Parts: sequence; structure tokens; C-alpha cells
Amino acid sequence: MDEPEFLWRGYDREARLLSGKTKATDKQAVISLLHAQRIRPTHIRRLRHLPKVLRFKPRIRSTDITRLTRQLATLLESGVPLVQALDIIARGVRRPALKSLVKDIRIRVEGGMALHRALSHHEEFGAFYCQLAAAGELAGMLDTMLIRLANHRETAEDLRRTLRSALVYPTAVLVIALSVMIFLLTFVVPAFENIFASFNAELPTLTLHVIALSRAWQHMGWSFLAGVVAALFVVNRVWKRQPQLQWLTQALLLRLPVVGRLIRHTCLARWSRTLATLFASGIPLTEALDATQNVTGNLHYQAATLSVKSQLIRGQSLALELAEHETVFSHMLVQMCAIGEESGMLESMLEKSALHYENEVGATVARLTTLVEPMVMLSLGVLIGGTVIALYLPIFQLGQVI
Repeated sequence: MDEPEFLWRGYDREARLLSGKTKATDKQAVISLLHAQRIRPTHIRRLRHLPKVLRFKPRIRSTDITRLTRQLATLLESGVPLVQALDIIARGVRRPALKSLVKDIRIRVEGGMALHRALSHHEEFGAFYCQLAAAGELAGMLDTMLIRLANHRETAEDLRRTLRSALVYPTAVLVIALSVMIFLLTFVVPAFENIFASFNAELPTLTLHVIALSRAWQHMGWSFLAGVVAALFVVNRVWKRQPQLQWLTQALLLRLPVVGRLIRHTCLARWSRTLATLFASGIPLTEALDATQNVTGNLHYQAATLSVKSQLIRGQSLALELAEHETVFSHMLVQMCAIGEESGMLESMLEKSALHYENEVGATVARLTTLVEPMVMLSLGVLIGGTVIALYLPIFQLGQVI
């Protein structure tokens, strides 16, 4: 359950009026936090939020958290104390939501709370982030851990951008094509239909089909679009609430010729990179696997990771257990883990595996883009070009029609 938020005003030791917003269990907890910072509160009010359905929460992007991590790591590495580093970052942030988040973390840390506990009060920092921060604080290497976290997040975002770039071009072309088609069916075809009515002759079959489509769109088009959007919304909600349906869908996608290979390599890159980061940070392998299970977003990898973890607790080898799940873990990854376990360089082998699969994702996306571009252009030409030809075909045959 989320902690309630409180607005407060008060005076510091130099009698300056301060104000802010923080999360706490109750009003007394806010007072304790402020007293720990030598702030004398004069007014504390609990924020009353709208129901979650009606509530709008300013979005903090993943790139914002990555930038914050990199800035904090750089300041700590330079010898700046943690509270002062958070204060410097808060002053330099322009977005209100992010500034409020950093200020809340600073207040909690200044009040004596460990950084990883302060981070855990904000859902923007997941279990993986908090776990590494806790390991860094425990080992006295917080700056090093934050550098690793920043590197990990930047690599993950590069991978995400690579995947998104493959969808930008076909999506843009599809939207443009649909927009042009809607314009033609709504305004152009009816104008031509009035012209054709004066011909008083039989029209070509293709032209009749286009006119029928235009009439259907004008009568039911927007209702059809609303129905499609509603259907997609319902299907998405049902899919999220049905793990069995997700399992079957993801299994089908993994078996597709090109898309399945791309998904598999993406999952292996995320899995290897995350496990390497955690294991290199001194977190035991079983705990690292527990934190890694959800990074792929694929139920098959999640189930396989949990199975491997349960066998490792019994003393089994990582490589041997990965080999038992050959449908999700590749032979190359198994061999790299076997070499890493034998040589005592598991984190290095996992990082090399992650780099290999990240390069494979980039190469696959480039090949897909090369293949999709001509297919999209051909489809666009057939769709719009066919409509235009259907409209001008009676005019070309004007001598026969009249």
C-alpha cells in the first residue's frame, strides 16, 4: 500500500521558511523526519488524492532515472557527501516531478535513512536498483555500484531504442497511409461518385467496390474505429489478467522465424547483462537469479530462471541447469557459463554473452528494416494507387462509358 503524502512548512536553524512534500506513514513520522533535519514544522497537511482511476501522476521517464544515477555516481566519486550531492542534483532539476522525488530522497537520507531504503519508497526504483544500492552501501562502494547501475541502465536503454527504431518507419508509413485512405474515402470518392452518376453507364468492378467501401466508411467508419479501439483495450486487459494466455502467446512468438529470433536474443541480452551486473556486485548467484527473473518480461524465461535457481540451491551447476532449458537458453550461453564457472570468471563471460546478443539484436533489426521498407512501400502503392486507379478508370474509359 502506498504511503500518504504530506505538505509541510517550517523554519530551519537560520529562521528561513522552508516547504516541501514527503511521503510518510503518518503526521508524526513527518515531524520526526523534519526534526532530524533541524527543521521546526509550523504546518503539516495530508494531501487528499482523487481515486486512482481519475488521478494523473506526472510521469518520470526511465532516462530521467538513468541521468540521475549517473549524476549521483559522478558526484560521489568526486568526494561529495551523499546529502550534498542530492541537494546539488535537486537544484539542477527542472521537471517538478523529478525535483520532488530527489528532494524527498534527500529529506529521508538527511533524517538518517539508508539510501536504498529511501529509494524503495518510490516505485521508479525497482527491486534490482535498490538491491544494488544496498550492496554498495554495505560494502562502502556506493559510488562504484551507482556507476555500474548507470552503465547497466544506459546499455538497456540503447537496446530499447534499437528495438523501437525498427517500429518507427513502418508505423509512420502505416499511419500516413490510413490517413490518406480516410481522406480519399471521406471526401474524394464521394465527389467522383457524383461525377460518375452523370455518366449513366455501367462502371468498372474495381470502381464499384471503392464506391461501396466509401459509403460503408461514411455510414459506419468512425463506429468501426471506435469498436476496434475498444476491442484492443479489452483484449489487452484480458491478456494481462490471464497468465495462461500470455504463456501461449509468448510461446508462439518465440517460434516465429525472424521475430522469434529477435525476441530470444533480446531476452538473452537483458538476462545476461542483469545477472552479470548483480553477480559482479558481490550478490550471491541465487539472489541474483531471483532479481533477474523478471527483467526479460517473458514468462518462459521467468519460469526457467526460477527452476535454475531452485536447482542451484541444491548445489547444481549453473551451466548444467541452463542446458536443461535449451528452448530458452542458447547453447552458446550455456558454454560461456560453463567456461566462466570453471575459470572463476562468470561475470566476465556473462558480460561477453550480453554484448554478443546485443550486437545480434542490432544486426537483426537492421536486416528487418531492410526487408520491411520495400514491403511497406509496395503495400502503400497497392492500397492508395489502387484507389486512385479505380477513380480514374471510368474517366480513362470515358469514350466507352458515354
